[in-house]
Amino acid sequence: MSVSNINPLPAAALPASKADPALMREVAELMVSALNLDTAAADIAPDEPLYGDGLGLDSIDILEVALVISKQYGLQLRADHEDNGQIFRSLRSLSEHIAAQRTK
Repeated sequence: MSVSNINPLPAAALPASKADPALMREVAELMVSALNLDTAAADIAPDEPLYGDGLGLDSIDILEVALVISKQYGLQLRADHEDNGQIFRSLRSLSEHIAAQRTK
């Protein structure tokens, strides 16, 4: 089958992101404030890695972010959660997790 025979899904059929831009901006601002980052919240790219390369957060930073996020949004982020790698992969993935799990 050639590529020209493949019809893309209509936009309505694509899964929508649960994290709206306002939530991602708010989460970025919380991270900058909690960690006293030299980076402006607006400069954190939604899909840039948070841990290691990218934003450069380490495990202690991630724990700080988890604490602030838990308090702000009323959800529990545990250090032993099996999906932490995915949850904290990027600003977008963290914001999507918050949108899906928040109680506040």
